[in-house]
Amino acid sequence: MEPEVLEVTAADGSVAAPDWLARAEAVHRQLRPTLPADYAGRLQQVFANGGRMAVVVEGETVRAVALWRLIENTYEGRRLYVDDLVTDEAQRSQGHGKRLFDWLQARARQLACDVLALDSGVQRAGAHKFYFREGMFVPSFCFRKVVK
Repeated sequence: MEPEVLEVTAADGSVAAPDWLARAEAVHRQLRPTLPADYAGRLQQVFANGGRMAVVVEGETVRAVALWRLIENTYEGRRLYVDDLVTDEAQRSQGHGKRLFDWLQARARQLACDVLALDSGVQRAGAHKFYFREGMFVPSFCFRKVVK
């Protein structure tokens, strides 16, 4: 069966495909192992604040997950920002990440975005190779301060 990309959420933040959300959890946790035990509850909060999810599926199995949102800002205009992009560890280099990345680019064009952007931890060298290969570049530093 040919892998395909499915949107798990609707534009209003509702979960259009709850079964796929549940199936996405194991892959998503490979990138974000500290997500709370109530995965669906946490994701509902993210979706309520503009987050959306798309998954690459092969049959009944999730191969890759993207969590993304639209952001308007003064320095880039309209951006499709990718919070999380992860391919199942056991399925890397099989084209699933590329399929999802291409889908995100197409979605950005459909939504009249000026930019597709994401942040990636400095330790993720393999992911960086992929992003550079896909034509992404590093335009700036990202500074952060925990305020808790």
